[in-house]
Amino acid sequence: MDFDAGEGFDQTAVRVVPATAEQWPRLGHVFGPRRKDPNSCWCQRFLRHEEPDNRSALRREVQEAEVPIGLVAYLNDDVVGWTRVVPRSTLPGIIENRALARILDDDPDAWWVSCFVVRREYRGKGIGAALLDAAVDWAAQHGASTLEGHPVDTCGPASTPSPSAIFTGTLAMFQRAGFTEIGRTYPTRPVMRRKLLHR
Repeated sequence: MDFDAGEGFDQTAVRVVPATAEQWPRLGHVFGPRRKDPNSCWCQRFLRHEEPDNRSALRREVQEAEVPIGLVAYLNDDVVGWTRVVPRSTLPGIIENRALARILDDDPDAWWVSCFVVRREYRGKGIGAALLDAAVDWAAQHGASTLEGHPVDTCGPASTPSPSAIFTGTLAMFQRAGFTEIGRTYPTRPVMRRKLLHR
């Protein structure tokens, strides 16, 4: 899957690929200095595991998943971004969240894009948008009825999030990718949905 990165790269293509076992040795670079800390998030925020640390948990997921659980973005063969896109039912932190439960319907075929990680020096360049576009295609290819996410509305008067707070993406990014808001769990936290046609 190849996607134009948008503004900032002058037609330079971002290559987005499934996070297979062969991607693992390079995937850690996306997390920057945090890659040295095995107890950093490592995209485990909405999960539970029995591994000794979060890095080990993600490594096991990436290396053993029958269907890759995420996508990796490359720019000129340098890994620059990551997103997790999986069936919603596999994320305890989503399906057990009471605020989300009031908004979401019971759809076993719904998928969820839970996080975006972009290397600091590439932020604001369209990498996240390329990952989200790829996530839409990836979910559709695997039979998802919808793809959903829980980004941050960074444009409201009460919204001044830190960069680390927008790991779930931004409202504007989801809107540009054709998602529709279906409700909010908090004034700055919309729930976004895009209906999919299986591909």
